[in-house]
Amino acid sequence: MPKKVTPLSEFGEFGLIDHITNDFKKVNKETLYGIGDDAAVLEYKDKKVLITTDLLVEGIHFNLIYTPLKHLGYKAVVVNLSDIVAMNGTPKQITFSLAVSSKFSVEAIEELYEGVKLACKKYNVDLIGGDTSSSLTGLLISVTAIGEANEQTIVYRNGAKDTDLICVSGDLGAAYMGLQLLEREKSVFSETSHIQPDLSGYDYILERQLKPEARIDITKILQEKGILPTSMIDISDGLSSELLHICKQSKTGCRIYTEKIPIDAETCKMANEFNISPETAALNGGEDYELLFTIPITDFEKVKSIKGISVIGNITNASEDLNLISPEGNFIQITAQGWNAIK
Repeated sequence: MPKKVTPLSEFGEFGLIDHITNDFKKVNKETLYGIGDDAAVLEYKDKKVLITTDLLVEGIHFNLIYTPLKHLGYKAVVVNLSDIVAMNGTPKQITFSLAVSSKFSVEAIEELYEGVKLACKKYNVDLIGGDTSSSLTGLLISVTAIGEANEQTIVYRNGAKDTDLICVSGDLGAAYMGLQLLEREKSVFSETSHIQPDLSGYDYILERQLKPEARIDITKILQEKGILPTSMIDISDGLSSELLHICKQSKTGCRIYTEKIPIDAETCKMANEFNISPETAALNGGEDYELLFTIPITDFEKVKSIKGISVIGNITNASEDLNLISPEGNFIQITAQGWNAIK
């Protein structure tokens, strides 16, 4: 029998909200009251509150032809939590808002919220509210994340100092190459529909694009090692763009070394298929949601032993600009060529 498809009109706005949020449970003591009234009620004592918002628009930030709704719900939450983590904070609550067209069924929204629920459970975050509305053009998602941090340990983008080491977590360029693979297979399928997409052998880069993670594990390790970054940002728009943000706000220059940029073998393989330099994917691709941060040079011995963190260069005086150093020792000026939300 075909699976039942329930139109949104059968529930209405408030019925739909009750239906998709009735099994979200509070996990944080700061959440005094969540969904069910005009506003949520939070209580923080002796902490600074961090708030960030992201907007995801169908056709701009995601393509439903190859993005499973469960993955989309998960990713929409994680990309916001990543901003809290990049401030050296702990995410605590989210609001999740939708503008949705009549082409979506109740079952489709349930699938989207399964991803939201999974992310909330993994990162110990409470869903405390949101809004739903109609859309004439497709799906729009707005997520606001709320977190906490100690005043003494909040990390901004503007604290990098001359001689600081530049570090990144994980590896870079994988999400971008995953996107290129999905776009290629979509084009092939649209032109020749009897040919099924071939995504075999590229599980890692596909997961990095469709289901990224917020690197709260890295900030916890740094805390355990007694390392407080002088500046930090998450890599959502590409390494080059994020470096420019840090150096501009810190009024510094930098040097990074091509051979030090961490790139996974699967990313390199995919890049070679597309005749793209893996370093170009890492510098300009974006959506890796790894952490880019700077630390005092005196913390080198502490950081070098941490698995999953690479030292890729150092901060310099502002007079030196921003430079990429090739294996041959050539200086190449870094320019922002990553994702631009307004074009």
